[in-house]
Amino acid sequence: MKLNVTSKERVMTSLRWQEPDRPPIQIYLTPEIEERLRKYFGQPDLLSVFGVDFRSIGAVWKGALKPDHDGLFYDVWGTGYRNAVYEFGTYPEATDLALSRVTTMDEFETYPWPDINDYDFSTIAEQCERYKDYAVCIGDAGMPDIVNGVSRGRGMEQVLIDIATQDEVGIAIIDRRVDFYCEYIKRALEAADGKIDIVCLGEDCGTQKGRMVSPATFDSVFRPRLQRFYDIAHTYGAKAMMHSCGDTSDLQPTFIDMGLDILDAMQPEPPGMRDIERLRKMTHGKMAYCGLISTQDTLPHGTREQCRAEARHRLDVIAKGGGYFFSPAHCIQPDTPIENVLAVFEEVLGKKL
Repeated sequence: MKLNVTSKERVMTSLRWQEPDRPPIQIYLTPEIEERLRKYFGQPDLLSVFGVDFRSIGAVWKGALKPDHDGLFYDVWGTGYRNAVYEFGTYPEATDLALSRVTTMDEFETYPWPDINDYDFSTIAEQCERYKDYAVCIGDAGMPDIVNGVSRGRGMEQVLIDIATQDEVGIAIIDRRVDFYCEYIKRALEAADGKIDIVCLGEDCGTQKGRMVSPATFDSVFRPRLQRFYDIAHTYGAKAMMHSCGDTSDLQPTFIDMGLDILDAMQPEPPGMRDIERLRKMTHGKMAYCGLISTQDTLPHGTREQCRAEARHRLDVIAKGGGYFFSPAHCIQPDTPIENVLAVFEEVLGKKL
């Protein structure tokens, strides 16, 4: 077993289905838990504290956004958000659904769509060099994020109706988003000149009880659009990693057939996902996993000993033979005890935090 490896070497070894010195580590945090952890450790660099082996880069948005007003702030798609305070945390909720007002193709054509040229890709190469010892990632779970992403501007019910009825306007909006992020990923990969390791994507394909959509709908609407991103990543020598919440057990053979390299989130709570060892046998050597540390049950509600036991199972069973990134299944929520977070990461790091 090789010691003193870089984070990049550790990740690449795992993706070759070989065991590195330890599984690569990723972490996802809500702002509230991130702030609590920073106060606990007395330093801002949590990625180093938790041994995270990945670093994200991105182009710089230089374009204009719709001005903030009345407590609303806007994204590049014209959706207006307002921070909503809940008992468990604060989240930006889409409030001004501008895309819901696009009802004809004429309105589609005149809508103020974001321009990819308003992104500045000139710093991509320098960012890659800065993080050369880490697995360099481009993109995030919001790309293309067909259902959630468009829903934030159009409404979930309307997007699902658009997909079910193949509504001309709704599908055009979906394709505008897909085209935009395909071009973003392509330009970033070109600017990086082979130094980006992983393209990060997102599409929630599962619910707590199974598939989000039927096999026929997935194959006709989602598969060809997601395939474009996987293929772009592979064309430039990068791996494709896609986040999906929910039960993806039935879809995992399809993801493998499409060439997805890493399935992110791997939420262990839905019934179809509970037999993790069966799923691991099915995908071993074909598609890596990232996640499996429960943010819905064990981390927030388990004991410290239960957290350690879950982490130990992932290390002793799931990580064997490579192809596993040790990570929470989603963003660690504000109601999670700090001692539980420490417990799971102490197991993988082999030291007290």
